[in-house]
Amino acid sequence: MSYAAKTVFAFGAYMLGQGAILLLVPNLLLGIVGLPLANEVWVRVVGIAVSVLGFFYIMAAREDFRPFFQWTLISRSFQLIAFIGLVGCGFVSPIILLFAGTEFLSGVWTFFALRQSKA
Repeated sequence: MSYAAKTVFAFGAYMLGQGAILLLVPNLLLGIVGLPLANEVWVRVVGIAVSVLGFFYIMAAREDFRPFFQWTLISRSFQLIAFIGLVGCGFVSPIILLFAGTEFLSGVWTFFALRQSKA
């Protein structure tokens, strides 16, 4: 597994963990980060979606599918910009930027791993 694939694999594992928490005990995570507790099903639906995305990351890493790694650089950057917009508009607490920041920084890690492998 290439270094870039390892970064994507690690992020996929993070996503699977986060998805499992959102699916099984969502209010644990929401409470830790100070977001309103949820009794609706939507947060569990998000947990399923995050888990599915984590699966894609892991499978792409196992196949060393470099185009996927490059695509994630765009999507992870977009997520940070979108979350900043949501915070700026007052739709959500700035604490949500912890998640977007983690996603973005992991994308930076993948970016440098991809650059290193080209050299």
